[in-house]
Amino acid sequence: MNAIDSAEGSGAAARHPARAAEGRPERTVASQISSIAVILVSGYIAAQMLSDIASLKIGVVLGLAVDMGTFIYPITFTLRDLVHKQLGRENARLLIIAAGAINLVMAGYLNWAARVPSDPSWGLGEEFTAILTPVWRIVVASIVAEVASELLDTEIYHWFVTRITTRFQWLRVLISNSFSVPVDNLIFSVGAFGWTLPWNVVGQIFLINLLIKYGVTVLSLPMIYLAPDRNSHAE
Repeated sequence: MNAIDSAEGSGAAARHPARAAEGRPERTVASQISSIAVILVSGYIAAQMLSDIASLKIGVVLGLAVDMGTFIYPITFTLRDLVHKQLGRENARLLIIAAGAINLVMAGYLNWAARVPSDPSWGLGEEFTAILTPVWRIVVASIVAEVASELLDTEIYHWFVTRITTRFQWLRVLISNSFSVPVDNLIFSVGAFGWTLPWNVVGQIFLINLLIKYGVTVLSLPMIYLAPDRNSHAE
């Protein structure tokens, strides 16, 4: 190719940038997000919603009364850590806020659905209303506890991997959860039941939930190895 041909080619590219871009690999947002990250985000939102719905039932486990969402909710902290590994701190924060908003919308929708008159032939209208109508004090306490504790978990996790070490991934999960789980438990127990139940009962709720959540946290530690680090910890 001579100089004239080269110049003509450059001029054509300038006049038709879309044509010049043809044949180049296109770096879209979708190509930058791994399948693992999509699954983790979906799992986090699903676990949040399932734990809130399951909490409507108070079960008896080993002779102790406990809301049934307690067994799945602690997994969200480890899922949050995995999202942090894959998508960075800012996206982890965004996910936490989004999950809180989704849970609030879910509660509002269930409240509306419970108030809609039921078809008499269905026969379960009263049961649906009795179970799924939100108690707003508990809903607000739950969402505030989730958002506050998960944001704290984000900062502790970030501090650990940037200031301490990127090794011992199980330890970063254990350390961050050791701060965030008690905060979550305290906000929820006091916000949902304080001044409505005797304080010794509130204390029992706090202690039992704390022990169960720590147990589930320990069992979930190996999950942190399911996804590789894809983002800089400096984010």
